[in-house]
Amino acid sequence: MSTTEPRVAIVTGAGRGIGAAIAQRLASDGLKVAVLDLAEEQSQKTVDAITSAGGQALAVGADVSDEDSVKAAVAKVADELGAPTVLVNNAGIIRDNLLFKMTVDDWDAVMGVHLRGAFLMSRETQKYMTEAGFGRIVNLSSVSALGSRGQANYSAAKAGLQGFTKTLAIELGKFGVTTNAIAPGFIESDMTAATAERIGISFDEFIEKTVAQIPVARSGKPEDVAHLASFLISEGAGYVNGQVIYAGGGPFD
Repeated sequence: MSTTEPRVAIVTGAGRGIGAAIAQRLASDGLKVAVLDLAEEQSQKTVDAITSAGGQALAVGADVSDEDSVKAAVAKVADELGAPTVLVNNAGIIRDNLLFKMTVDDWDAVMGVHLRGAFLMSRETQKYMTEAGFGRIVNLSSVSALGSRGQANYSAAKAGLQGFTKTLAIELGKFGVTTNAIAPGFIESDMTAATAERIGISFDEFIEKTVAQIPVARSGKPEDVAHLASFLISEGAGYVNGQVIYAGGGPFD
């Protein structure tokens, strides 16, 4: 880092999986990290991993789809760690089903966490970024934004995040704030394990069938996404803005 005081990052949905990997990577990069998940105790394992490695982290419980909860969480981070100038909108849920079976609650829940959550978190943290003249927002989209059977809600939310990303890039760029999106392909996680269960096959079989279609001939790991997030958040990525980067082992259109 070029500043004497470490920057402060908030990573949502960081209790496990991709979010945990990103939080740990940013801590190893020298940032102070607020590990945010729905309940504070869900963040503790990630916080313990960071602190045991010599980093500084704070467990924060918040519902990213709730405006008051977001305001309270960001205020806590600012008070206890410092002004947050890095935000990773990773929190997400799935409520997969075919369209004719999908309920309004399934639709609203996914939109609430992915889209409303990213909006609320970005709106609440942007003031710290613009005041500092530096900011990094990274939104987690997905290759499912291109369409995915049984995921009308999830696909629509992830596509929406791409438009949201490009709009924030235009609005906030002049203040030294960049906004980019990462769209992972198949990543081994609890979420992809749940998808395997939904379609009725074992996770090992799901991995094997998926890897057979990936040009690099392997599945993705949460650390693959964390490496990319680390770059986009770095000082050196200041001229990368409004981009959607697909990280799935091959080309995507």
